[in-house]
Amino acid sequence: MRVHVTDAECDGQYTLAGGRAVESSPEEEPVTFANCYEDGTRADAYATLEFKNTYHLAFRDIPAILAEHVRGRKAVDFGCGTGRSTRFLRQLGFEVTGVDIAEDMIRKARELDPSGDYRLVPGDDLSALPAGTCDLVLAAFTFDNIAGGDIKLRILRDLARLLNWDGKLVLIVSRPEIYTHEWASFSTKNFPENQAAKSGDKVRIIVTDHADPRPVEDILWTDEAYREVFQEAHLGLQQKYEPLGREDEPYRWVSEVEIAPWAVYVLEGA
Repeated sequence: MRVHVTDAECDGQYTLAGGRAVESSPEEEPVTFANCYEDGTRADAYATLEFKNTYHLAFRDIPAILAEHVRGRKAVDFGCGTGRSTRFLRQLGFEVTGVDIAEDMIRKARELDPSGDYRLVPGDDLSALPAGTCDLVLAAFTFDNIAGGDIKLRILRDLARLLNWDGKLVLIVSRPEIYTHEWASFSTKNFPENQAAKSGDKVRIIVTDHADPRPVEDILWTDEAYREVFQEAHLGLQQKYEPLGREDEPYRWVSEVEIAPWAVYVLEGA
């Protein structure tokens, strides 16, 4: 998972890798982003995350979704972090390359999985990856941390370039409701300002499944906004899923049975 964590060193200081400010459209407030993930402590904390609690819902249905929509086995995991989702895909039989902008995350992924293929992509520059070769590109939580429609659009187009004629782009993203409720894996009660957040605004949330107590800072993005940027990127939406918790699952659900924390989008080149 690729997130931006707020602390005294980087609170509110957001730039792209290399110090470039994120471009915003004229009517928007300028939003800047920093790669606050260049932090070994954060990488160590995120390396301990498992597929349990609220995170279970993000991945529970992915095997069935991929079996329905994806034909081949060659994949890229965009925003792989410490490699949790990359290893997940490999267990499903994919030949997968994990890529991330954060050196500490890639270092930890390689440490945990020496045989895996993990690559650093500074500034989300995917030009070194061959075009038209992937059956699947997965981005798990990555787009929660990309500010501004222009940047999302550019990256979506770059990811679409990697797909072959029948390839699929699968995004797992946070629904706006995740930032205004309590969850088995997250807490938002300390951030009442989230209630008034609009699409494109910064929101805060605390991950309770690992030992780092610092809040995560994400960018709220609505379903309507995602659909608009998909259309601009010439991506066709095949299916959208909103997985809910089930009473028979071995977790202490908080809001998950009634409110879906995640959305899963399956996209193809239009």
